[in-house]
Amino acid sequence: MKTKFGLILILCAFTFFGCAATTKKDDSLSRNPGLLEPSAILRFTDLPVPRGFLMVNEESYSFENAGTRVAMLKYKGKAEPEQVVNFYKEQMPMYSWSLLNIIEYGQSILNFERENETCLVTLLPKGSNVIVSISLGPKPATPVRKARNPIK
Repeated sequence: MKTKFGLILILCAFTFFGCAATTKKDDSLSRNPGLLEPSAILRFTDLPVPRGFLMVNEESYSFENAGTRVAMLKYKGKAEPEQVVNFYKEQMPMYSWSLLNIIEYGQSILNFERENETCLVTLLPKGSNVIVSISLGPKPATPVRKARNPIK
């Protein structure tokens, strides 16, 4: 009888601890289902990319000197397009980017700016993947307008 009880106790323990170990999910998904987390490795520290998205190196380039940054960065990853739009709407303001507008028609285009730069984030659904293109460049200088001569 004691052996039977001990065997049942051991089986219950294995079942309990075995199920607990096999049902563990990714913490970022279980805490906030539907939300994407930013990647820890970024080309530019102030341009977030969803975790799991990989850079398409052959279609990306960047240039940076003392006062200017120019880039066309392309990433590919699995996510729902709405999740990626929400990711950029939430994350970009954390890096001092202001959302100017969003255009959605098949693809989504998010236009951001800050003091001297502009950033265009384009999201293109491709099957179960989303292609993210990030265009970064300086803001165009606004020309000084001359006052018109008054009409006499």
